[in-house]
Amino acid sequence: MSIRHGLLALLEPGPRYGSQLRSEFESRTGSTWPLNVGQVYTTLSRLERDGLVAQGGEDEAGHALWAITDSGRAELRSWYAQPVDRSSPARDELAIKLAMAVGAPGVDIREVIQSQRRHTVRAMQDYTRLKARALTALESGRSQERDDIAWLLVLEQLIFQTEAEARWLDHCEARLVRIAALDPGTAAPAAEHAPPPDPAAVHAPGTSHRA
Repeated sequence: MSIRHGLLALLEPGPRYGSQLRSEFESRTGSTWPLNVGQVYTTLSRLERDGLVAQGGEDEAGHALWAITDSGRAELRSWYAQPVDRSSPARDELAIKLAMAVGAPGVDIREVIQSQRRHTVRAMQDYTRLKARALTALESGRSQERDDIAWLLVLEQLIFQTEAEARWLDHCEARLVRIAALDPGTAAPAAEHAPPPDPAAVHAPGTSHRA
């Protein structure tokens, strides 16, 4: 996640102060990736060092304002234009956990997979419920705010991500079954394979994300 470019994007319409940037960032993303004020000011200091933002006086309440520079606008335009690099993927804790669990003494990889699947399905249900609320608000005309539309896009990305994770866990379990059938000594046999839930049918409550 690029906090650096996110702050530049929020500064493009006009100067902002630190806690205002934090609030706007969290509003735009539904607090999916919360920031603290320390992160904001550390990032602003680095952006200032690089000539991408500058301190621009104070507002009426005495808050120190930050403004994007011409170099910052050029950097932001370049960020929007360039695809996100997937050639060096970020570390994924779940993939690392399963890789380490294979053959680990005293670890039942079947339970690791099943436990994660339960959590992933619950998350999928939560996101689906929030998406239904967001769509109802948008389609009824009660909300057309930019932040609400942005939050809907973030929600849909989270839904696609959890759906893909559930499918991958099913694949891992099936893979272990096939390997164990070929050579029982190479991997612990997986538990009976359970089909993934129908994403269209899930509507369970229970998340702290923005509704």
